[in-house]
Amino acid sequence: MKLLLPLTALLLATTAACTTAPPPPPVQIPVALAPAPVVDKVAEDQRLMTFLDAAFEEELARSPQSLTALGRKEQYDRLDIYTDDYRQQGLALAQRQLQQLRSQFNPSNLSTAGQLSYALFEEGIQRDIDSFRWRWHGFPASTNGSPAGALPVFLINQHKIDSTADAQAYIARLRDAERVMNEITANMRRQATVGIIPSTFNYAPVRADARRVLAGAPFAAGADTPVFADFKSKVNKLDIAQSEKDRLIAQAREALTGPFQSGYRNFLATWAELERQAGGNRGAWSLPEGGSFYAHRLSESTTTDLSADQIHQIGLDQVARIHGEMERIKTQVGFKGTLQEFFRHIKDGRQFKYANTAAGREQYLTDARRYIAQVMVKAPQWFQRLPKAELEVRAVEQWRQETAPIAFYNRPSEDGSRPGIYYVNLADMTQVLKPQTEAISYHEGAPGHHFQIALAQELPNVPKFRRFGGYGAYAEGWGLYAEGLGKEMGFYEDPISEFGMYSTQLWRAVRLVTDTGIHHKRWTREQTIKYFLDNALLSERDATKEVERYFNWPGQATSYMIGQLKILELRDKARQALGDRFDIREFHAVVLENGSVPLDVLEQLVDRYIAEKRG
Repeated sequence: MKLLLPLTALLLATTAACTTAPPPPPVQIPVALAPAPVVDKVAEDQRLMTFLDAAFEEELARSPQSLTALGRKEQYDRLDIYTDDYRQQGLALAQRQLQQLRSQFNPSNLSTAGQLSYALFEEGIQRDIDSFRWRWHGFPASTNGSPAGALPVFLINQHKIDSTADAQAYIARLRDAERVMNEITANMRRQATVGIIPSTFNYAPVRADARRVLAGAPFAAGADTPVFADFKSKVNKLDIAQSEKDRLIAQAREALTGPFQSGYRNFLATWAELERQAGGNRGAWSLPEGGSFYAHRLSESTTTDLSADQIHQIGLDQVARIHGEMERIKTQVGFKGTLQEFFRHIKDGRQFKYANTAAGREQYLTDARRYIAQVMVKAPQWFQRLPKAELEVRAVEQWRQETAPIAFYNRPSEDGSRPGIYYVNLADMTQVLKPQTEAISYHEGAPGHHFQIALAQELPNVPKFRRFGGYGAYAEGWGLYAEGLGKEMGFYEDPISEFGMYSTQLWRAVRLVTDTGIHHKRWTREQTIKYFLDNALLSERDATKEVERYFNWPGQATSYMIGQLKILELRDKARQALGDRFDIREFHAVVLENGSVPLDVLEQLVDRYIAEKRG
């Protein structure tokens, strides 16, 4: 189970966790089958916790950027290493930790909670080991993001400057950008030698974002670039002499115009080389051993053994079901045309759009904050524990809008000093639909990712790898579940807002169809975009961004609805089994207060809750 720290994950570019061997068996919480000597299970649990946290810290220490993302200042003057030799060292570390776990601990000597931690660590680290052979199959740069955009975001949002030493560390990282870019571009060239090259639609957006980072002072005339402006702003807030501030700013200028710019120029040159080699727009099937690669991407994304054909059919069934709900609302509001005509009515209607102005963008942020605030008022009726970390809503910075998703969540720092952030891409407000704002806010903010990711970090007596790691089907399944939960909590107060909620559910059902269509059935980019526009309420711009995202990130799009359907299935199971004794707050505690887990383990946890509740 990998650390879910956004910057590192992005720069490693979906190092796909898959293998051509059969998928690992479902995680089972080990249970002693025979009488064992009397053991102090409390002491054994603590010994295991100490081992697991030390293993987590050993892995974390390999990523200075992940340390910073958690709010720490160790290795504050360094960036991550991206060479294959360093990856090989990481593999050796994982193998050693797995051997140590198995040799030093007997699951039967642990409590039920300890057995769960043992099983999750063993299964997660084995997946990481098995995935190593596929480390070249991801794209370090694409419309999903690139190191050229990720590095400024990291420095601006996560590198705090509280002292002169912190400023010097920031400058050191500016200089280190050249090494990072050189290592990543070397990896990209190596990938190209075996035919792993991003599709043609990626090149213009990535190039545009990279060039924006260099557009302005100190590289050229004009306003300060975002990184330079950030550094100057942070340094000018320090309580130090002006001469010292001037000295630090001069050093930052030298680092930016020297090694930093050199690294970016190398990246742009390599990107141009790859563009000349790109062979069109093709899915995972076109990569080396593409069929096996995609099958295991599905396994990793859903934590199930569902085949591509099964997932495709689930998607078709869910599209039909949600269309039925939307037909009901269409009739309710008195619209006489077809569902597709109703889609166009909403997409084209000025009353459903924000103004494409600064005021329109601010109105979106105001609306999103209002939706989250109303959730927080009612949340104690639905959840036993709420995250302590604050949640902010922000617009994606203009200089990275081309490669940023439509909306996403950034976790808070470990100590809560940096809030969780719900980002939304407001590049073109003519493409943003008001009826979808509410559901997206619940998904990315509260009660969605913030309640799941921020809360997990704060769990007491849970090993760090469970607090900071995760599984896509669990995390995105919860996010999608949270959208529907908003209706149960009494929100979506008019039919059009409820229609907007169903449109975002439909969006994820279409993902099941289109992801498998691209990578298994060999759909074209144009064919996939058309299916999206024919079947979902999404603007052409957003549908195009979505489809391009799926081309670049095989399998990930399937995690949302597969995870949501499992959570709903387990909730229905618990409700039917417990009747009047069912408590939604207790159910949400079972789901959220064990950290991120595979779906089969989530089912075991719910089954245990049902058994204990029955007595």
